[in-house]
Amino acid sequence: MVVELVERPLPRPSDAAYVEARLLETLGEAKLALEYLERGLTRNAACKAFQAWKALLAALLRLELEKLKALAKTEEEKRWLESKAVPRVPTTKMKELARLLRDVGHEGITFVTALALDLHEYQYHGPDPDAVLSKYTTRESAAADVVELIQELIKRVEALKGRIKWSEELEHALEEVKKALTPPKRLSI
Repeated sequence: MVVELVERPLPRPSDAAYVEARLLETLGEAKLALEYLERGLTRNAACKAFQAWKALLAALLRLELEKLKALAKTEEEKRWLESKAVPRVPTTKMKELARLLRDVGHEGITFVTALALDLHEYQYHGPDPDAVLSKYTTRESAAADVVELIQELIKRVEALKGRIKWSEELEHALEEVKKALTPPKRLSI
């Protein structure tokens, strides 16, 4: 089921089904992250946790697009939000996009996005005892942040239940991630 969720073609961002598709992607990637953690593949888990967060940001950006465009100072910024930010969520702009989401009511999202970006960095460099290439000096530290990121992701997805059309498929995917997270992961590191 997880592979099916992650590999589906995405609807166009203008399509009403886009938010649901991105949330399903979010949950699929989160489940894969937990599976990788269980197998001791911390860098792969960090990658999947980051991808899950990025997919959630895409869903939130689409959901809040009209509010975000109202904050934009120019027509060019509005077009960029619609044509680049929502469909691509450029990694180099994630902090700025998180700030915009904070400004329309998503409290604490900037801190969690910073955590996701730290995991993205860890994905490439692994543990670094000198903390030069990665902020994580041990695999255990990165693994703990993967779990924390997924816990936050679950809360934010659940908070959307009343705001979007909530399908059985979304509910099932959410329950799968929660089940994979409970009891707290014992890492195979």
